[in-house]
Amino acid sequence: MTTAHTVREVQVPAGTVIHATLHNADFFDAFTTTDPRPATSALQTWLDVVARTPRWTEQLLAVRNKLVRLVGLKGVGQLQDVHPLASGASPTNARSYRVGDRVGIFLIRHLSDTEVVMGQDDKHLDVQVSLTKHGQRGSAPTVVISTVVHIHNTLGHAYMAVITPFHRRIVQSMLQQLAASNHGPR
Repeated sequence: MTTAHTVREVQVPAGTVIHATLHNADFFDAFTTTDPRPATSALQTWLDVVARTPRWTEQLLAVRNKLVRLVGLKGVGQLQDVHPLASGASPTNARSYRVGDRVGIFLIRHLSDTEVVMGQDDKHLDVQVSLTKHGQRGSAPTVVISTVVHIHNTLGHAYMAVITPFHRRIVQSMLQQLAASNHGPR
């Protein structure tokens, strides 16, 4: 059983939408922690996580965005960027989002109460990130953030070789922030 503040690596959860994208993936990982607010939707939990993005993560993404433009790739912005919704509803309400809306650097590809799958495609690779919520009788509810990447070319492989250690630390930090959010002021 996972305890508060503990983040551990796990398999991409079977039976999830993100798991179905594993075929021919060049990279994938998943990390889990205890879910401090199991009654909230997967997307609301994601919004809570990115709202607490550490400053060092924002700085890394800003540097990444500048560097990749030098080789013809697109800058993606920040995890917590707010974009207008197609419906015209408020982007502060997780229930207002629909598949196709942009949340931070990603487009929503699948949306349910227990799983949100978001993606960002570029000519060098396609990235999908999922936040899933799991609850089983007799054990603490958990949150899993999974990432699946399909690489298209040599530049994509080089990019992943550089970014993977940062990616892993960012996801772990995000989940640590989430786990700690139930134990201090909001």
